[in-house]
Amino acid sequence: MNKPTRRINLYLLNFALLFTHEIDSAFWKEWELFGIPGEIQVFLVLNFLLLLVALYGFKQVILGAPRAFAFSILLAASGVFAFCIHAYFIATGHPQFTLPVSMAILVLTLIVSIAQGIFAFIELWR
Repeated sequence: MNKPTRRINLYLLNFALLFTHEIDSAFWKEWELFGIPGEIQVFLVLNFLLLLVALYGFKQVILGAPRAFAFSILLAASGVFAFCIHAYFIATGHPQFTLPVSMAILVLTLIVSIAQGIFAFIELWR
């Protein structure tokens, strides 16, 4: 697999995992977990904005734009953060995100995010 294809595929896979997690987050009422005021209404607006940023980043990656690296790292960091914060909540006794598929999505997000970050830096250093 060539570098642009790998970069695009990792971004797309991580994007799909993160937004599948966001769909799962609506089921678990994540706004309550984070104390977001406005409940589902604010949660939906925030996710719309996140989706726009992630899609714009995907466009940059597809075009091979200079900003592609930054968007790849931003998405990878978001995936690592999502895993870490939810692992903390689970470890401290919160029942959210404890179903097998919810946990699998989080673990896969971590793995893909790490791979995406590593490959982004490898490409930058070459």
